[in-house]
Amino acid sequence: MTLAAQIAQELGVRTQQVAATITLLDEGATVPFIARYRKEITGALDDIQLRQLAIRVDYLRILESRKQAILSSIEEQGKLTADLKTAITSADTKVRLEDLYLPYRPKRRTKAQAAREAGLEPLALKLLKTPCDPMQAASQYINPQKQVIDPESALAGAQQILMEQFSEQADLLNRLRSWLWSNGITTVSVTRGKASEDSKFRDYYDHKEPVRKMPSHRALAMFRGNKEGELKIALLPEPSMQQEPINIIKQHVGTPSGNSTRERWLQNCVEHTWTQKLHKQIETDLLKRLREEAEAEAINVFARNLKDLLLAAPAGPKITIGLDPGLRTGTKVAVVDATGKLLDHCTLYPHAPHKRWDEALNTLAKLAAKYKVSLISIGNGTASRETEQLAKDLSKRHPELNFTAVMVSEAGASVYSASELASREFPDLDVTIRGAVSIARRLQDPLAELVKIDPKAIGVGQYQHDVDQKSLAGSLENVVEDGVNHVGVDLNTASCELLSQVAGLNRTTAQNIIDYRDKQGRFTNRKELLKVPRLGAKAFEQCAAFLRIREGKQPLDNSAVHPESYALVDNMAAALRCKTTELIGNSDLIQALTTQQFISAQYGEYTVRDVISELDKPGRDPRPEFKTAQFAEGIETIKDLHVDMQLEGVITNVTNFGAFVDIGVHQDGLVHISQLSDQFVKDPHTLVKTGDIVHVRVTDVDEARRRIALSMKSQAVATDQRSTTKPAAPKSNKPNRSHTSSHLNTGLAAGLQAAGFKVK
Repeated sequence: MTLAAQIAQELGVRTQQVAATITLLDEGATVPFIARYRKEITGALDDIQLRQLAIRVDYLRILESRKQAILSSIEEQGKLTADLKTAITSADTKVRLEDLYLPYRPKRRTKAQAAREAGLEPLALKLLKTPCDPMQAASQYINPQKQVIDPESALAGAQQILMEQFSEQADLLNRLRSWLWSNGITTVSVTRGKASEDSKFRDYYDHKEPVRKMPSHRALAMFRGNKEGELKIALLPEPSMQQEPINIIKQHVGTPSGNSTRERWLQNCVEHTWTQKLHKQIETDLLKRLREEAEAEAINVFARNLKDLLLAAPAGPKITIGLDPGLRTGTKVAVVDATGKLLDHCTLYPHAPHKRWDEALNTLAKLAAKYKVSLISIGNGTASRETEQLAKDLSKRHPELNFTAVMVSEAGASVYSASELASREFPDLDVTIRGAVSIARRLQDPLAELVKIDPKAIGVGQYQHDVDQKSLAGSLENVVEDGVNHVGVDLNTASCELLSQVAGLNRTTAQNIIDYRDKQGRFTNRKELLKVPRLGAKAFEQCAAFLRIREGKQPLDNSAVHPESYALVDNMAAALRCKTTELIGNSDLIQALTTQQFISAQYGEYTVRDVISELDKPGRDPRPEFKTAQFAEGIETIKDLHVDMQLEGVITNVTNFGAFVDIGVHQDGLVHISQLSDQFVKDPHTLVKTGDIVHVRVTDVDEARRRIALSMKSQAVATDQRSTTKPAAPKSNKPNRSHTSSHLNTGLAAGLQAAGFKVK
């Protein structure tokens, strides 16, 4: 079976689709470009299928390379048979391949090798195949010069030979692994002297669970406890099936059953093969499999959360004040313009121990009035609720300012502020002020700002430090790349970090674009990209359609239409007897177009359909509009919570065991998967996502362990009421300027929603 045919079978698609995609990938095409602009060639494989395909191509090519190395090694030993070669070339996994290679792999000198050197292999084979008396047969192999001093030592050597022979049979290893995976019990216990009532691993001190049913989060917690020396892990057959692995070995190697001396000796040999060799080896293999599957699922969870966070709704290009709250060190303030450029900055000391509240209000009022501020972005860390109150007080004292205060997640802001990137961007700015800039910008456009931060520092993962870091990094890089290209990038304002995520570009070409922009002025046409150093025709093909130019010479440059399809748009306009500029965004004209009339050898059905769709809403941002969220008044710390309290919050992280919700007390609460809905929920991601605004009820508060249990079941939450624990305040005749603003667009006036965003 060819590489393309094997992958096609796995993905459930045609071989031609896979073969064509592999060719495009080998030619240097990127997944976002292939997914969007080469649908005719791939048969419209989506980005998820393309990512899976690319991963399998790499895996199978590495597997093929390993096969050739193993074949060469065995051939050099003079032991390569036709059957063995067939088995190796048809191996479909690395585990199967290494099992086949096991008997031929160079290894340290073993007891079995020593026994063979002492001439005991004929004895071992005789005992295995021929009825005989073991002691009498062994007495013929006594050789004191080779440390075989009596029949017992000869039999011990023969046993070592058979144990090694049995334990190196690939089909037996596969059978035992499969059996123990289906019937094994993961047994976890506390290490002697390590027990603690306050331990985060306390729930695992005496835990047993079928290995095949253990969810990823429990597996990773268990492995973390083992790594820290607090937990011990074992994988054992179910108590009623302890003898079954031994029976499997007996059946596979063909040892006879009975009560003769030879049969009992062979039975003992098989038992030792399991207890001394195979059990530990297979236990290690299966725990490794459990870890790998748990890590893969955790990485998948992280990737889905990151995608939701990156594609959260942007507030748009509005003048914004960023507040990085603090107590003793003060609240850092940064004012940025609509493009994110820093306009002004300072530090305020409204909270204890300074308590310069009025001074802070006056300063903020002057800044908001001077720069005509539309938004105030508040980081959700220490003193965030106090700073939120500052913004509310400012709105009451100065209703004419017409701003909207929004609380955002500040996860990763400190990482960005101390990074080399931030140092280059703001070399003379204090690290803490850089954090305030980031907080302001991530409200304007989460995607554009978050790409500057290592995804692992954003904090939407599940046991992210316990998984394979290379695999995690690769997965998250793909998420960022797909997210950036899904939304598109403003060629004239994008940072180097954002540009470097565009299909076909890297850090060098991204920086060259910025250098060209700084020297020559804004781009007015996509074709100008070809003048950028080291950006050739291939890179242009990949990146051009993902880069937007507002108010350029070619109106299609502000759309997702690829330059190679501009002629198609001209043909459509000609067919309607109108100008191209009159066609773009004109739904009445576009409805008169049919796909079939423009299909040709150059433009296939997928391309024509996508172009017509893009013309109807050119340059549309695919991200959602904002919605509002509101924390309960007076609920600011975990001590303010009590059971049955109903609150509103924002989901900050979704895991396989539930969703974490920010309810405004500096400690996220957990809605366990069993409390997400009245109905059974298999996967929390099918019900909620990062950034969703939800109503919850407090079901338990553990201050000592800082754990908050929440419920979203309908019996628990009155979803038709706003979150509050106090009677509603009398309505005022004055508008609440902190919630509405004449400066804001319709989407923002309707409310704000993004990962970690809570409108105040």
